[in-house]
Amino acid sequence: MLRKFQYEDNKDMLDYWVSDPNVQFLYFEPIYTTYEEVKKLLDEYISSYDDNDYYRWAIIEKDSNLCIGQIAFFLIDTDNHFAEIEYCVGTKFQKRGYITEATKSILDFGFNKVDLHKIQICHAENNLYSKSIIKKCNLTYEGTLRDYFFVDGEYLDRLFYSILKKEYISFRKNK
Repeated sequence: MLRKFQYEDNKDMLDYWVSDPNVQFLYFEPIYTTYEEVKKLLDEYISSYDDNDYYRWAIIEKDSNLCIGQIAFFLIDTDNHFAEIEYCVGTKFQKRGYITEATKSILDFGFNKVDLHKIQICHAENNLYSKSIIKKCNLTYEGTLRDYFFVDGEYLDRLFYSILKKEYISFRKNK
């Protein structure tokens, strides 16, 4: 289930993903270790919902009602009808299809509610988990920015994938 973040999500966030270096490292976000830090992050998320073009959702596991991750259009270009997706889910909840399902949901939302023309996702070359999600969502490889990230003394490439609205509609019809 996807919904807006709430302050009550702070414990789950801290327990399941924002404090986990293995999760935060995969999308180059800071590690949060205290409730005060998570509250500031939630202040940012929640206050941004007043903006018309702010799209960030908590990923909630239906059975447990736990906040297990997040997904967002973190980069939006309204002039060119374009957005980029970022996502993460706690290690305990990975490889269960949550991110794939969430990504498919916001692709649909982006094309049908926001009227985007193109949506992209990118990942560091070592993030094979993200690559498999992107493939399941039928995005097309566009290219690589070589040596884009400098992490732990080494350079990593950034791989770009995208899907156009017409491709998304065609895929949905043929499904």
